[in-house]
Amino acid sequence: MNPSVQNPQSDYKIKLKWLLFYRILFSSILLGSTIILQLGENTSPFAPSLLVLYAIIVFIFILSFIYALLLKRIKGKVTFAFLQITIDTIIVSLIIFVTGCFLSVFSFLYLVVLIYSSMLLSRRTTMVIAALCSIQFGIMVDLEYYGILTPFGMEANHLAATFAWNEVLFKIMITMMACFAVAYLSSLLSEQTRKTKKELQAMEDHVKRVEKMAAIGEMAAGLAHEIKNPLASLTGSIQLLKEDIRYDPDHDRLMHIILREADRLSSLVTNFLLYARPPAGKVEPIELDKVLVETAELFEKDGSTDGRISTTKQITPGVWIEMDPVHLRQILWNLLLNAAEAIEDVGNIAIEMFPLKNKDACIKISDDGCGMSPETLKSIFDPFFTTKSSGTGLGLSIVHRILEAYDSRLDVESDPHKGTTITLKLKQINPPT
Repeated sequence: MNPSVQNPQSDYKIKLKWLLFYRILFSSILLGSTIILQLGENTSPFAPSLLVLYAIIVFIFILSFIYALLLKRIKGKVTFAFLQITIDTIIVSLIIFVTGCFLSVFSFLYLVVLIYSSMLLSRRTTMVIAALCSIQFGIMVDLEYYGILTPFGMEANHLAATFAWNEVLFKIMITMMACFAVAYLSSLLSEQTRKTKKELQAMEDHVKRVEKMAAIGEMAAGLAHEIKNPLASLTGSIQLLKEDIRYDPDHDRLMHIILREADRLSSLVTNFLLYARPPAGKVEPIELDKVLVETAELFEKDGSTDGRISTTKQITPGVWIEMDPVHLRQILWNLLLNAAEAIEDVGNIAIEMFPLKNKDACIKISDDGCGMSPETLKSIFDPFFTTKSSGTGLGLSIVHRILEAYDSRLDVESDPHKGTTITLKLKQINPPT
């Protein structure tokens, strides 16, 4: 989940509100125009077909009011949307039946339902809605053809039974094919739109993050240099004093504390300089699968995991990149260590690597640990931000800065109590000859 993307539940709720509005508007205009047309043909305002249309309009308004009340209380928004759309297919079938069934001009409403279904539901669920529309239309026309159902106000010579059976079957088949075609194509377009929107949002977040880190980095570089020089003088002076003055246990203990804390501060400043200005590495072709397997095996044997972490690997061989091997191992080790620290007891880290169509190599490192909240995700790349009891909070920041130097990307998705997935996208090259 990208931290700056709008909450999916909130976004879905907005879509459902627009669905409520457009359902009322569209239904009112469509059914209202039909009533005006029939009244213009000197039909009685209290004709059975018009009374049913009045009832449908009232029912839609009441139903929409109920939906609006339930929208704030129901948590399962996707199930709620599926229920609404299923009821919409029944309402559309009723409208088609009232307005002529086989000869009704409103059979296209099924397609409208399928289009907005694809915007709210998955492709598979939209195909289920297409099947519901097809079944309902097929049953209605069959019942009309065999004289079991008679649409309101239809003359005997306008019923489906007056047409040849192959004409009736042809219309049913065409309607069914149109439903499934529209369901598939509109779902495909909706999925591509959602994917493109997510990618654009991720790219925008990446650019903002890079600009922010670059600004902090420039300031950090100067500050770190200013701290490092007097710190080195301070450490050297204390060591000289320690050697020259007479031994005293209390003084020696205090000097030892000063030197220890000075070393810790020096290490922090070194890491800060690494974040501010990552050193240029020795770039060379690397066969990615070998480095991944080697680093994962070393990590499994490392004492910091205490044998409680297992790893699974799905790695595509023969993928090459250009990078300093030291930088690559540092990046992978940091990410594996973060994944292990997110797992409180026994757990698993899944490592995947595969090539992408755009000539990138993708590495995914997933853990089944505690995960992160959206608020935490917004800050994980900020220097000195950490949720651990120890650590400087510079690990991910340094990884991000190193990857930036290689024109590569890092994205993070996480769910609280479910785990975290970190995705690296590195520039792939052709194997060296």
